[in-house]
Amino acid sequence: MTMLNPTEITLHQQSKLLEIAFNDGSRYRLPYEFLRVHSPSAAVRGHGPSQEVLQVGKQDVNVIDVQPVGSYAIKLTFDDGHNTGLYSWDYLNELGKYQDALWHDYLCKLAEAGESRVPHHPVDLLDKPEEIK
Repeated sequence: MTMLNPTEITLHQQSKLLEIAFNDGSRYRLPYEFLRVHSPSAAVRGHGPSQEVLQVGKQDVNVIDVQPVGSYAIKLTFDDGHNTGLYSWDYLNELGKYQDALWHDYLCKLAEAGESRVPHHPVDLLDKPEEIK
């Protein structure tokens, strides 16, 4: 059995996609938001079953750095400060294969929690109009 290895990894900054091609001929275009909310880090997955942390407000996230980790993974740094979790070739392949189902499940979890993909921006108190008395 041949080891699964990438033959090409491209960041498309304008469309916010990571494109990855593998030596088995498969090719996937994975949105940055999708990669962020499915980070393999303990901060997202938790440390055991049912400890996942739902990621909200990640619609506008960008990848600002990608680093190789040995010959088996990459480490992504996102502009929201998240930079833990190693995306192995097998994990990236799994994300690509099951992208539609994983995305659907994520959107359902957001809806159930009453949350949104849209980032929560703190309201600046100085911009609030004064109450009329």
